[in-house]
Amino acid sequence: MKKIEAIIKPFKLDDIREALSEIGITGMTVTEVKGFGRQKGHTELYRGAEYVVDFLPKTKVELVVAEDKVEQCIDAIIQAAHTGKIGDGKIFVTDVQKIVRIRTGETDESAI
Repeated sequence: MKKIEAIIKPFKLDDIREALSEIGITGMTVTEVKGFGRQKGHTELYRGAEYVVDFLPKTKVELVVAEDKVEQCIDAIIQAAHTGKIGDGKIFVTDVQKIVRIRTGETDESAI
């Protein structure tokens, strides 16, 4: 099992949810986050004063999938999140050693 974390532009969330739903992914966790990479923030004007916004709003999507679904999920996220502009985001894939569904006690593959 693998955990996929994708940091994306917030307005791309619905596109990603639909793309993952089409390949059979039914569950995910979404968090509003702030951060920056190569974008390094930007400058804004507020009441005549210029200030730097270092941390930009992003959305973090997390899902745990079976190993045979990982590449399909990554491809779906890339296609749905891609704008071709800086700040499109990143995808991180890590190993998951154990899953337990609290309600039923199911573990691992049956708990996904």
